[in-house]
Amino acid sequence: MILLENILIEDDLLEAKFCCDLQKCKGACCTFYGEYGAPLLEEEIEQIEINYPKIKKYLSEKSIYYIQEKGLYEGKHNHKTTMCINNRDCVFVFYEDGIALCAFEKAFLNNEIDFRKPISCHLYPIRVRQISNNMIYYSQIDECKDAVEKGEKENIALISSLEIPLRRRFGNKWYEILKQYLENNNSK
Repeated sequence: MILLENILIEDDLLEAKFCCDLQKCKGACCTFYGEYGAPLLEEEIEQIEINYPKIKKYLSEKSIYYIQEKGLYEGKHNHKTTMCINNRDCVFVFYEDGIALCAFEKAFLNNEIDFRKPISCHLYPIRVRQISNNMIYYSQIDECKDAVEKGEKENIALISSLEIPLRRRFGNKWYEILKQYLENNNSK
């Protein structure tokens, strides 16, 4: 593990190759089995509530009904997550050509809202654990094996593949320090 600007980084994350392949995985990260949905930052709750009426048009009747019955998220203060239908699909998932996509991201990419999606979703398969410092680690799951294969084949580092969300979460300065660290250590 290394420590960069008060952020602990797991070694696996620095060495991993990864590039999402939605045509193969079909958006599995938004639909795989789990007791809870995606972790939410406290400041994202308001964004979800404000933007829900604008993204609702992308959701299925099943998702809308589930949200009406159960809510937009669950959990207690500082431990909230998105809701999942039957411990699978995130309530904000919609399907396009058989691929699970995020309604928030669809509206964002269509310039309808300025909130892309929860940062934990945007960063996946990188996860953030808050201890005395933030710690980031690589959550390796079978559903992402095609992304690993594509990353290895095309020689795309996980941190390069997730540059935008890493900059969004930790800032441009931190990302540049991370890049410099990797360049210095890969050239040895």
